[in-house]
Amino acid sequence: MRNNKSLRSGQAAALVTILIWGTTFISTKVLLNTLSPVEILFLRFSIGYLALWLAAPRRLRLTEGRQEGLFALAGLCGVTLYYGFENLALSATRASNVGVIISIAPFFTVLFSTAFLKEKRPGLRFFLGFVIAMAGIMLISFHQDAVELHPLGAGLAVIAAMIWAVYCLLSRRISELGYNVLLATRRTFFYGLLFMLPLVYTQFPIRIQTILSPEVLFNLVFLGLGASALCFVTWNLAVGILGSVKTSVTIYIVPVITAVASALVLHEPLTAKVILGLALTLGGLVLSQNTNQEKEKEENYGTLE
Repeated sequence: MRNNKSLRSGQAAALVTILIWGTTFISTKVLLNTLSPVEILFLRFSIGYLALWLAAPRRLRLTEGRQEGLFALAGLCGVTLYYGFENLALSATRASNVGVIISIAPFFTVLFSTAFLKEKRPGLRFFLGFVIAMAGIMLISFHQDAVELHPLGAGLAVIAAMIWAVYCLLSRRISELGYNVLLATRRTFFYGLLFMLPLVYTQFPIRIQTILSPEVLFNLVFLGLGASALCFVTWNLAVGILGSVKTSVTIYIVPVITAVASALVLHEPLTAKVILGLALTLGGLVLSQNTNQEKEKEENYGTLE
């Protein structure tokens, strides 16, 4: 069984990731006033890619040529397709709807890991935690607005959640190869940017003055260094230690962080319904984390060394 220090490291890595991802909506909202979703996506991951080169300025040498396909799929799913479908969903329905639907990604992670990786199916605690967390997320997301479900937007959000679940499994397989996590994440970013080029070519009018304005530049750097470079590294590190399912369920916390950040930054009220939602979401997370779905191994997963 993994030692407690290793487990705490994985939990800390997952927590850092979610804390930052839960606040990125503020930066994205600001940037959407001047940049298109494609521009934001390409620029943030370009900054992240360059940051990872500076952090680890050496090449990743694969032990087998076929592993290249694994990195290509991870870049396609975790960067290009996931964020692409999420942005399309946001353009077709409310952000609150998308937030709730994206939060079902852990459920798909369980289904896919059971079907494709032959993992043991989790027990009742996982599914009970999932239901409780989703109830809390809906209370947080719909505390003011009436629920208006747009079929197209909802469908795109479900696809995004499924794609993220696939990425979680791919990142777990990559972590099991034992490569340096910074180099492995950079390789994933490379393919994400590569697959993004067709969209960039058709939808990227370069406006240097706009990009270099203090507000835009600050938020791009935050998304590139924090939400992309740092968070993908810590997420992949957590997946390698905790497994894809246990790491994936921490997504439940994103609406919690978003609600708290909205109260602090945007001065949105924390109503009784929101507070109840926060409590249910955190309770569901605790239940879902206590699952033996994935075997505890003494294997050497991807590290920072």
